[in-house]
Amino acid sequence: MTLKHLTTALAAALCVAGAGASLAQDAAPPVQKVTAATPPPRLVVMIAVDQFSADLFAQYRSHFTGGLARLASGVVFPSGYQAHGATETCPGHSTILTGNHPAHTGIIANNFFDLSAAREDKRLYCAEDETVPGTSSRSGQYAPSVDHLMVPTLGDLMKAHDPRAQVVSVAGKDRAAIMMGGRQADELMWLAPTGLTSYRGRALSPTATQAGTAIAAAIAQSRPGLTLPADCTVHDIAIPVDKGGTVGTGRLARDGGDFRRFMASPEADGAVLAAATALRQARRLGEGEATDLLILGLSATDYIGHGVGTEGSEMCLQMLALDRELGDFFTRLDATGIDYMVALTADHGGHDMPERNRQNGWPAAERVARTLDPAAIGKAAAEKLGLPQPLFHADGPFGDMYLSKALTPAQRKAALAELVARYRAHPQVEAVVTAEELASRPISKRAADTWSLLDKLRASYNAQRSGDFIVVLKDRVTPIPESGVGYVATHGSVWDYDRRVPMLFWRKGLAGFEQPNAVMTVDILPTLAALIGLPLDMSKVDGRCLDLLSGPESSCR
Repeated sequence: MTLKHLTTALAAALCVAGAGASLAQDAAPPVQKVTAATPPPRLVVMIAVDQFSADLFAQYRSHFTGGLARLASGVVFPSGYQAHGATETCPGHSTILTGNHPAHTGIIANNFFDLSAAREDKRLYCAEDETVPGTSSRSGQYAPSVDHLMVPTLGDLMKAHDPRAQVVSVAGKDRAAIMMGGRQADELMWLAPTGLTSYRGRALSPTATQAGTAIAAAIAQSRPGLTLPADCTVHDIAIPVDKGGTVGTGRLARDGGDFRRFMASPEADGAVLAAATALRQARRLGEGEATDLLILGLSATDYIGHGVGTEGSEMCLQMLALDRELGDFFTRLDATGIDYMVALTADHGGHDMPERNRQNGWPAAERVARTLDPAAIGKAAAEKLGLPQPLFHADGPFGDMYLSKALTPAQRKAALAELVARYRAHPQVEAVVTAEELASRPISKRAADTWSLLDKLRASYNAQRSGDFIVVLKDRVTPIPESGVGYVATHGSVWDYDRRVPMLFWRKGLAGFEQPNAVMTVDILPTLAALIGLPLDMSKVDGRCLDLLSGPESSCR
């Protein structure tokens, strides 16, 4: 079901004439050029497309004719950076509307460890409250929470400055809605098998409830495969996977009730956009005296990238559908007559599966060796040193590693030396960096495309939450040892294919230009704050304001 169909269903459920205008419209006035004297927009729409890399944007840019084409006609920064080293979903979303690197947001990874946590499960999910009894960090077993976010979001600052401001956050994933929405959002929700959900014990508004009902009905229906456009035929090549079957020629068909496949399709993005359209209308966002904020987290690109890779027919279908869905969404916003501003970026980039990379001109691409399994490395090191097991805790073959709290200082020193040496000796490991090395290093103020490996890791390092040492894999090493239908590719590395994302800004009357130099997602908050006249203490953010006015005037006022 597309945005158009879902929005029609929501309009019927909510007893409104249509999901378009809620303001009476006369003849469209001439478009006025945006200048430094132009009043702030009434509505800011922040869109994060999960795993929408700069590579994907460049690859499909000439094919866009809808919403992404509109944004590409505005102010375009094709070399935006999630500058930090841990390029995962939660850290990436935490930078977009806080203006801060993960070192300051505290969101250093999707999962990290607190070995002093009271519960038995010492691994913490980035967007959970681990103090809730009976919970764990496992999917579906945690209590969603914003507690781990250490800094305010744009919405939090807007509401503190002017309580009349409304903030609504809707996303495919909880961590996207939470990390961008912050603590003060009026409504915050994400997709679930039941349609839409929010924090435990937090009731959805009537509009969100009815939107969720319409989305649940869509999930329950089966969907035939999509027709492959001519633009996508070049991508229609089957790639075998280790556990049987192939990927690369899919049409995104699914059975009724299959929520996972619903999420890995344009339907999921359409559902978020439809819910946002209904909520905007119900709350009359953009129609009041204060500027409002509508936050959208679109997750389908990420599910498809993980499940079947970034270069098959499936991703081509998704890119063209995303363009159409956004176009429909903007058309409905246009019909209201509201002066709105759009910013779009991504939480991280992504890397295609190595099997297809090897067919497409990169023979060195490979999967991580099973010899980098943390449990095996820890066991061997502990047996050699005569130390208790587990020697350390890790969430995978790379990233933050946490030494056991049971070790004495002397044992910790010996264990660290042994583990660092073992990892550094592995042919797939680029580097191993200790917390001590990062703690004394300042966060770089240089352009993100010039950052060293240590600069990237430092921007992800938080003394309260980071590991005792960090393992970095070589480029083009996919940290999944074996492919299978549903999980063939991933992200999270320090390499630019995971760090680079587009940053696009559009407003009616804003003269478009393209700036190819490196900027960062932490620049988005100060840029939007300046546009809406929100006072900002620049000493509390890592980003800078980007001037969106072409010519001698500046939007950074």
